[in-house]
Amino acid sequence: MDHGENNITVVDENGNEQLCEVLFTFDSDEFGKSYVLYYPVGAEDNDDEEIEIHASAFSPSEDNEDGELMPIETDAEWDMIEEMLETFLAEQDEE
Repeated sequence: MDHGENNITVVDENGNEQLCEVLFTFDSDEFGKSYVLYYPVGAEDNDDEEIEIHASAFSPSEDNEDGELMPIETDAEWDMIEEMLETFLAEQDEE
């Protein structure tokens, strides 16, 4: 995972790279992990489709230049991520 200002490059299992914009990141004391929510760059330009938001756990490298994305492993983690996303989106609507 490469970090730009607010962008990351996500590499899928086939080696394809996709530039994504970071929606937000957060840490969970409950799971002892950091999480990133992101979506493909340009997705917000298409008004016809809902933006598909992806979530991954991540482990930053020591120099914070890149890191490793890891899949979400449990339903409890997904529930917590969904709650965080709903809170984030509600706060964005208020602004």
